[in-house]
Amino acid sequence: MTNASPSDDRENQNRGREAARVKARTLREKQKKKEKRGRAILQGGIAVAVVAALAIIAIIIVGSVRPPVSGPKNMASDGIVIGSGLKAKKTQALPPTAEPVASTPDATGSVVTIRLYVDYFCRTCGQFARANGKEIGELAKSGAVTVEVHPIALLSSLSSGTRYSLRAANAAACVADKAPNSFYRFHLLLFEHQPKESSSGLTDDQLKSYVTKSGASHRHSIERCIDDGRFKTWVQAATDRAVAGPIPNSDLKPSKLDATPLVIVNGKHYKGSLTSARDFKSFVLQASGETYQASTASPVPTPTATAEPQD
Repeated sequence: MTNASPSDDRENQNRGREAARVKARTLREKQKKKEKRGRAILQGGIAVAVVAALAIIAIIIVGSVRPPVSGPKNMASDGIVIGSGLKAKKTQALPPTAEPVASTPDATGSVVTIRLYVDYFCRTCGQFARANGKEIGELAKSGAVTVEVHPIALLSSLSSGTRYSLRAANAAACVADKAPNSFYRFHLLLFEHQPKESSSGLTDDQLKSYVTKSGASHRHSIERCIDDGRFKTWVQAATDRAVAGPIPNSDLKPSKLDATPLVIVNGKHYKGSLTSARDFKSFVLQASGETYQASTASPVPTPTATAEPQD
């Protein structure tokens, strides 16, 4: 057996220390690489998560933003004009960026023009419609008046999140677009069955049931229009236009919508009782008489110049 010398022991120790240092260095390098990979994976995961979150947000935003659509047919003035036989005046749908075209009052004064700006969730609008709606309809049917209805959505935030004002006005626009001659009957039905302002409003299925009850044709198309909310952006734009003003062919000062119902007869703002049919009828007769007198008044002759005698 050979005994190791002290120098051999030191050499062995040195080799052991070197081997340990190499191993430690190798382990440190492996650990650094592992940590680097971990950070890369973590950063990559965060990046993927951020991208995914942004994609989801983009999808939600794109899905919630409705592209501009044309307005409903037969509502070029932002309202629908109902005349003799309860038939609507036909107009083409306006492009999304087009300005509404104000309806032209009867120049002779023989036909009274009644314009109504109504929110189907508005309690006083319902009171006025239930007091005067049928009489107005009879007058329109006979040809004595035209009634122009502007569906407005001012109270959309008051129906427990269902936005009933907007949905009801959209449904009215759908009927105007597809079955305009049934519009006035549908309009009255919404007020006859008007929900309380504190409620969530009528459901879309209930709105569709009143489409059926109104006798409207093209019911399936109207129902799809209601389900899709096709004219909601138009309703909101029409509401904004009325609120900003001006209200055409009226004596309103300032000329803008600040509350519903807004009732205008031959350009004059009706401020009387909304529940008295007698008061409103008197106002209509007075307004029609004034318009008729103005339209038939004999013009004052203009004096003609006479020639001075020549010298």
